[in-house]
Amino acid sequence: MIILGIDPGLATVGYGVIEYEKGKFRTIATGAIETPAGIDVELRLKTVYDDMCELIDTYHPAEMAVEELFFNTNQKTAIGVAEARGVILLAAVRKGVTIAEYTPLQVKQSVVGYGRAEKKQVQEMVKIILNIPKVPKPDDAADALALAICHAHCGGSSIKEFYNGKKKKLI
Repeated sequence: MIILGIDPGLATVGYGVIEYEKGKFRTIATGAIETPAGIDVELRLKTVYDDMCELIDTYHPAEMAVEELFFNTNQKTAIGVAEARGVILLAAVRKGVTIAEYTPLQVKQSVVGYGRAEKKQVQEMVKIILNIPKVPKPDDAADALALAICHAHCGGSSIKEFYNGKKKKLI
């Protein structure tokens, strides 16, 4: 199964594409969609949407794992990320990709085995699990791969219900 992991953002959207078959991982692609600061928000959102559609058309993922939003402080940033997340979800729906959503705690628990793991620990485990020579850059790309790994570990199993992750099958 091809899984597209997405770490949403307005300035940077991390993505990671993996194949997961019979307990084995293969990294297909990783990177980031970046939008320039200083242009209108609607143009940045269009870039995110168009690039997401291109990623889906290129890699044909069966499922997409997206990070749920969690913000403590900066509400202005939260709104931009939420808007970007909206166009990301729209792209998946329009392309017929099943969407699963995970919290950062769920991702850390699935990848590291500890829900309060540090970012560096998650990145190192991504490198080890995927057997890649170094941690992907930018950090958003490594986070997206962690989301894809999390989904591979619990997306099709009863673990998903334990984590109470949300998965949406499209109509």
